[in-house]
Amino acid sequence: MIIAIDGPAASGKGTLGKRLAEHYGFAHLDTGLLYRAVARVLMDRDVPLADRDAATQVAQNLDVSHLEDDSRLRGAAMGEAASVISAYQPVRDALLAFQRQFGEQPPGAVLDGRDIGTVVCPSADVKLFITAAPEERARRRHLELLRRGEQAEYETILDEIRRRDERDMNRSTAPLKAAADAVTLDTTHLDADAAFQAALRIVEDKGS
Repeated sequence: MIIAIDGPAASGKGTLGKRLAEHYGFAHLDTGLLYRAVARVLMDRDVPLADRDAATQVAQNLDVSHLEDDSRLRGAAMGEAASVISAYQPVRDALLAFQRQFGEQPPGAVLDGRDIGTVVCPSADVKLFITAAPEERARRRHLELLRRGEQAEYETILDEIRRRDERDMNRSTAPLKAAADAVTLDTTHLDADAAFQAALRIVEDKGS
């Protein structure tokens, strides 16, 4: 069984993906970490993010064994960098096979990102599109950064989220959008537990 979860930054899709995977005993992949990892390698090598060829080469040889353990991939700056990298079709092509292979493992897998239901796993058993108002997503990201001890201004984060939404939704390569057969879940007024219960009901209904 494959559960595909898409949505914009800070919508809560990653948290839902992890909880659904734990609930069903499935593997979980935050596909955004793949693009963040590519960006991190480029930045570590002082290679401009605009260098598509270098980004593609990194993606083709990416070590995916410690993605979840690399705290450097979680920051806002890396998220911005990943948004640039993810617009490159050759990079997406290089990472596509791994994502699809991940989704095929038994007994099931949960993948979250921005093009899972539309490109990576178009035949997924359940597709969710998780969204929330930009202001609420900025508030969540602001709190997350403060908990990590990072300095952050709410207005700056809100501007970054709006800019990233614009880039992700309007890029020519795999733009962010809900699959035609996805169920949209707006988490603006839901806490983590309520969002999980709502998502679980959708999965149970679609999976049955």
